[in-house]
Amino acid sequence: MSEQKTRTAVLIVSLTASFLTPFMVSSVNIALPTIGRDLSMNAVAMSWITTAYLLCSAIFLIPFGKIADTFGRKRIFFVGILIITISSLLSAIISNGLLLILTRMLHGAGAAMVFGTGMAMLTSVYPPQQRGRVLGINVSFTYLGLTLGPVIGGFLTHRFGWRSLFWVNIPIGIAVLAVVRTRIKQEWAEKEYGSFDGWGALLYGASITLVITGFTRLTHAYGMLLMAAGCAAGAVFIRLESRASRPILPIRLFRRNRVFACSNIAALINYSATYAVGFLMSLYLQYVKGFRPDKAGGLMIVQPIVMVLLSPLAGRLSDHIEPRIPASAGMGCITIGLILLTGLDAATPIVPILLTMMLFGCGFALFSSPNTSAVMGSVDRSNYGIASATVGTMRLLGQVFSMGFTLLLISIMIGEGKITPECYPQFLKMMHTASALFAGLSVVGVAVSLVRGDVRGGVQQSESH
Repeated sequence: MSEQKTRTAVLIVSLTASFLTPFMVSSVNIALPTIGRDLSMNAVAMSWITTAYLLCSAIFLIPFGKIADTFGRKRIFFVGILIITISSLLSAIISNGLLLILTRMLHGAGAAMVFGTGMAMLTSVYPPQQRGRVLGINVSFTYLGLTLGPVIGGFLTHRFGWRSLFWVNIPIGIAVLAVVRTRIKQEWAEKEYGSFDGWGALLYGASITLVITGFTRLTHAYGMLLMAAGCAAGAVFIRLESRASRPILPIRLFRRNRVFACSNIAALINYSATYAVGFLMSLYLQYVKGFRPDKAGGLMIVQPIVMVLLSPLAGRLSDHIEPRIPASAGMGCITIGLILLTGLDAATPIVPILLTMMLFGCGFALFSSPNTSAVMGSVDRSNYGIASATVGTMRLLGQVFSMGFTLLLISIMIGEGKITPECYPQFLKMMHTASALFAGLSVVGVAVSLVRGDVRGGVQQSESH
């Protein structure tokens, strides 16, 4: 098969996977109330349908990225799509809430295999001068999945029930498996076979689980204990990985490669400061403004539409100038948007809300693909898989911490009861507080993004000192 046909096949399966995983997350979130009623699940149990997926994805991204670098990226990608397809089938036929949570954990593990290899395969088959463009297209498909998830998911759930969300996943997964098996003959394995750092993987997963679980439960006495245990496990993990001959996470990439380290930290900060905005805006529009869910969704869809349109352009821009410039400008736009959120109230007209959402869309588009291009361009070919997995992990961790921090503020400033008209003033105060703190965090992100250095000039230099 010609090189161009291989590139096309890799692009097709990568774009499909990039669309499918966020589509499933956003569509399932829309269906959570229906799932809860059908399976008799309370609010805490329903939250674990999403949390279990995100947590397993974050835990397994780095280990599977390491395995993909050693044993083959196409092979791990194929297994990941297979697991997603099987877990979708199981999710569609189960009749128990606990079993659904378990299948979502399996889905998260499969998604980690796909996240950790899809971008790495794209980077492997496309030359550096085209990397920003194809990564920009890839990011735009991710945003397209996020955009269409609530719309299509709501329609399918209303017309055919929540199980249809998982049924439609199955033929798409089978089609991707067929393309990978028949159209992609090349394999990408940059490293020799060797022992796998099992203890490192175990400590890594334990530290993330303990920190995230503890962070979301800081209002309880045991929350601090869980966080302390997670931080201790993380410290031991870093110490062991620094000494390991074949670590699952090369600490030297963070210590000796400033572009790699700062780009990943910028991603963590960006998603920590922004992911909960969609959650807050959904509550604001439906509670404070009194909009119906369809109208609120119509307003919020403006942001991902802008992201879909601008992401390829931002990726192409990063092919010609240093990625830190558009990425930092994007975080600057996000900072301004967060500041504007601190002024929203019940009387705010629709036009300023739409303009704020468009500003967020511009910011996300300018940041995401150039920042990803900087991460992938800062390492040599042997570390493409681990670099892809690392930036994916930063995104997932940022998303979880953003929601965890927001839920912590809600429990402190509003309480754990329902949001009623009597507590709308407290909700607005909480939203303003969260937005202001997120804006401050985003300013730090701009600084980190600016000081990362230049990608062009040789990866070898950054990794050899």
